[in-house]
Amino acid sequence: MTTTLPRPAMPSAPVAPADGHAIEAVDLVRTYHTHLGVLRRRKIEVPAVRGISFAVRPGELFGLLGPNGAGKTTTIKMLITLLLPTSGTARVMGYDVVRDTTEVRKRIGYVFGGDRGLYDRVSALDNLRYFAELYGVDPDVQRTRIGALLEMVGLTGREKEKVEGYSRGMRQRLHIARGLLHDPEVVFLDEPSIGLDPVGARELRQTVQSLVDAGKTVLLTTHYMFEADALCDRIAVINAGRIVALGTGSDLKGAIANRTIVEIETFGVTDEAVGRLRADPEVGAVNTEERDQSQILLVQSERGAHITQRLLGLLGETRIGKVVAREPTLEDAYVHLIATTGDDEARAARAASVQ
Repeated sequence: MTTTLPRPAMPSAPVAPADGHAIEAVDLVRTYHTHLGVLRRRKIEVPAVRGISFAVRPGELFGLLGPNGAGKTTTIKMLITLLLPTSGTARVMGYDVVRDTTEVRKRIGYVFGGDRGLYDRVSALDNLRYFAELYGVDPDVQRTRIGALLEMVGLTGREKEKVEGYSRGMRQRLHIARGLLHDPEVVFLDEPSIGLDPVGARELRQTVQSLVDAGKTVLLTTHYMFEADALCDRIAVINAGRIVALGTGSDLKGAIANRTIVEIETFGVTDEAVGRLRADPEVGAVNTEERDQSQILLVQSERGAHITQRLLGLLGETRIGKVVAREPTLEDAYVHLIATTGDDEARAARAASVQ
């Protein structure tokens, strides 16, 4: 259910920062109130966002990455005026997201992942005509704008087909066209490629890049690290409601740039064996991934492939499959950041919820 926020009759004048940010968040905090218990219900506060600050330049494609529950969607909902911040401030194109709700909404488009938000039994063209009316797009410019958007998202020639026959990738591109009908200056994309097959995801990435080429400012959340690395000018990593790293993809990878990643496929590996790897003085970190019937150990070391035999020896009787040594990726840097940050906050939140 959409929250209707209070707003004054006339918006305050936009106060653009000296460096001209399209999006600016300063110490944003959002706390939820909930209750625990059955007989003796207690009211508790659950912090979702814990003082986030960042700025996005006009025309920039900015990525916001983090695990489920880290606070990404809560942050976006505050920026697009669907949630009130508990404290802190945020501006979009110089307008305050609390005081100037109407002005902010005129300047933003919001696209989310999934199948909701379209009418399946009518054509893509009729969908866009309907939403253009809702957005208040001038009838004199509707036809030209819809045609341009269909071309941008690669649906020209398919616009008269019913949406129920569209692939998921086509539906996501139609979502983007819908979000651009009122020609917003800033576009928020919340996991737009979720659930897409590789071909659909590639087509969607091309569409996202075309938004930046058209002069839009884009804030993107995604769980696909290669997607963020390929598209984003800068990336912020959020964990437990805080930004734990911010920079270009190269900046983030720089934290582990002097390490080599040794991927070891294991079957039935024990906690004791993993503990022996982590205790080795020449091992920087060990992360694990479950894949089908095996568990992949991602071992970071400055020794590179030279340490491989030693690692296998530490695993003892563990059955070993494929072993590969490679250079670190953004995903490796992200996993390292998430594994080494946010633990204290997460433990504190869990403790508060059970006290």
